[in-house]
Amino acid sequence: MTRKLPRTRGLHELYAEDPQRADRLLWDRDVDPVTRRGFLKRSSLLAMAAAVGAQIPFADRMPGGLIPAALAQSDEPFTLQGKEGLTVLNDRPINAETPAHLLDDDITPAERMFVRNNGIPPAMDAIDVAAWRLEVAGESCVTPMTFSITELKERFAHHTYQLQVECGGNGRSEYVPAASGNQWTTGAVACPRFTGVRLRDVLEACGIADDAVYVGYYGADAHASGDPNRDPISRGVPMEKALEDESLIAWAMNDADIPYLNGHPLRLVCGGWPGSVSGKWLERIVIRNRKHDGTKMGAPSYSVPKHPVAPGTDVPLEDFETIQSMPVKSLVTFPKSGITHALGEPLTVRGHAWAGDLAVEAVHVSIDFGATWQPAELSAAPNRLAWQRWTSALDFPEPGYYEVWAKATDSQGRAQPMVVPGWNPKGYLNNACHRIAVQVA
Repeated sequence: MTRKLPRTRGLHELYAEDPQRADRLLWDRDVDPVTRRGFLKRSSLLAMAAAVGAQIPFADRMPGGLIPAALAQSDEPFTLQGKEGLTVLNDRPINAETPAHLLDDDITPAERMFVRNNGIPPAMDAIDVAAWRLEVAGESCVTPMTFSITELKERFAHHTYQLQVECGGNGRSEYVPAASGNQWTTGAVACPRFTGVRLRDVLEACGIADDAVYVGYYGADAHASGDPNRDPISRGVPMEKALEDESLIAWAMNDADIPYLNGHPLRLVCGGWPGSVSGKWLERIVIRNRKHDGTKMGAPSYSVPKHPVAPGTDVPLEDFETIQSMPVKSLVTFPKSGITHALGEPLTVRGHAWAGDLAVEAVHVSIDFGATWQPAELSAAPNRLAWQRWTSALDFPEPGYYEVWAKATDSQGRAQPMVVPGWNPKGYLNNACHRIAVQVA
């Protein structure tokens, strides 16, 4: 259930909230409790220097928990061009979520698509679409090839699918004890229409060896430290997922270029799995004869314990398993939480539901804190791996404060839990019922 109200935050907000935590989050800087000086690793110093635009001669004397003055010149909330209305959780790297009431469109508009970046995107003015190249290689690639975007468009059939993409940590803010990472509430999810070529068609053109078991990707984004020898992220999927019809190498979203912060000019889209497998600013795909071993493929990244654990448990790395299909989930997108509604008038509520690789079988809503439920009308998905629209009309028996809860059930009979599900160290896969507040008068 959602407990926190989203608010726009930037560098100055993070420092005002907790300066030492901001140091660790943004620069990986630790503060000496005696001298109060902040210790910067070389990679951290490079990152800060890049942010302020020059080297920092006296960096070793910089007090800990102090935002560089070059980055603290404005008291205006941090916003992202083309993403107005989103809640910024972090601005190095940029991560921003969409308030639930702004996700009411059947097809998510570009300006409402959440941003989840692990590194620093290539400079926009350095992106030359005509010169962009995609290399396909790897030990299980029979004939390595390189394609321009034009060659991809001319050689392979085009396909368009509406695909739900959700961050594996969506809902992390509700876990207790808190898990590290961006404190997403409910808005790290979207379902736009992507156009491109099937990943399968490109892989088959290059030849898939019999021993192939996995596909991995590499993008053009840079590590936040500025170290060119480090990848910010390089994940992938098993061959079975890579060869699905809906797994795309995409260059368009909603019949326009993919937004810059969402991977322009080329990205992978593997709907239904954590968004981290859908690599942005795509430059290289590798066909592997083993599970891909790129950055953030190993536990605990995008992994959960194989068996339930008590909150706060220190889980050994060998006891984790990699997240694959995302769990069933739903969202109330209309009305906005906190409205006042007139007694005696039905209230129309609506939203979306999705279930990873599966379909949604049913959605139910409750106005009595889950004591009773009524079925909602559920529309079919426009295609596999897209979310489904649900609607319901509610009557309230008397004036007062109510909460509207939504609960989806997938095609295998698994329903959302009413409370936050089993704790895990990284705060992944929270699919508790979403709820909104309604004051009836």
